[in-house]
Amino acid sequence: MAVKSFQGPRATISKKKPINLLVRDIMTKQIVVFTEDLSIHDVMKMLIKHRISGGPVVDKQGALVGIISEGDCMKEISDSRYFNMPILDKSVGYFMTKEVETLPSNMSLFDAASMFNKTGRRRFPVLENGNLVGQVSRKDIVIAAANLRGSTWHQL
Repeated sequence: MAVKSFQGPRATISKKKPINLLVRDIMTKQIVVFTEDLSIHDVMKMLIKHRISGGPVVDKQGALVGIISEGDCMKEISDSRYFNMPILDKSVGYFMTKEVETLPSNMSLFDAASMFNKTGRRRFPVLENGNLVGQVSRKDIVIAAANLRGSTWHQL
């Protein structure tokens, strides 16, 4: 006796379109910015207040001129201890990193992760048409990657 199949017609399976997250999708848009004339002591207070580890330094027109971080503040703390001097009110311009590497807002999540890996940086200012539009950190990359499913990862 023959076995009859009771299986109906197969449904067509549509492939999910891969998600291609860009830096602009995951960056922090409302960032704390610093100016060159701020004292390093004020920067330390702002880092603590806003629970951040650094941020971009801008001029009076809002153009990116550097980046300041906890590491830069540590230099002042270390120097003051070494020379047995109180923390001085030197300005951000003295301590900031002036050669700033940036990321374009249309860079993919994976290319940005590669940049973090190559440079060892903890944050990058994000530029769009030469203007500062945000900042992306290692944490932003990790959170975005954790929210993606393995089957949707796609690199263009």
